[in-house]
Amino acid sequence: MKRIIFICAVMALAACGTKTENVQTAMVNGSGTETQADMQTKKSFYDFTMTDIDGNEVDFSQFKGKKVLVVNVASKCGYTPQYEDLQKLNEEYGDKVTILGFPANNFGGQEPGSNEDIKKFCTSNYGVTFPMFEKISVEGVDKHPLYRWLTDKSQNGWNDQEPTWNFCKYFIDESGKLKHFFQSSVNPFDEEIIKLIEA
Repeated sequence: MKRIIFICAVMALAACGTKTENVQTAMVNGSGTETQADMQTKKSFYDFTMTDIDGNEVDFSQFKGKKVLVVNVASKCGYTPQYEDLQKLNEEYGDKVTILGFPANNFGGQEPGSNEDIKKFCTSNYGVTFPMFEKISVEGVDKHPLYRWLTDKSQNGWNDQEPTWNFCKYFIDESGKLKHFFQSSVNPFDEEIIKLIEA
């Protein structure tokens, strides 16, 4: 009899442990609905599909074999003149690196406009021709999945560094691996960035 009671107790504890495990899995990354299977769907930079500033879907698989510089941008920031350098980098090294601009209003409310406002600002003031995307959040509870990938070492392999301000830069190599993070103050023509592009 004691043996039967013991076996039942062990089975009950095992069931509770499984339930707790499932709850913990579902709550990873602050989401109450994200399952372990969902988390595994965005293990690669090339798994993303995002909306550009004109409302078109962009499949990141098209960037396979290319170096990519991901930048969170803003129109009313002290670093906004870097748009000029990013555009120049695009013109001089566009055959070696693709620049992707992601407007975000996370820092100082310095990107308050609509996607249309942002596009007009970028083209009229800096002649931007590199790909620009719709405004997203790059930090906090509503952080876009792309920036979760960029800032979670369990997804990208090594980096936990979030953007600290507008115009932070993430460098992706030709195989889709995140290779480097650069702070806002690092100019697009910084020697280390150029070395990565030319490598």
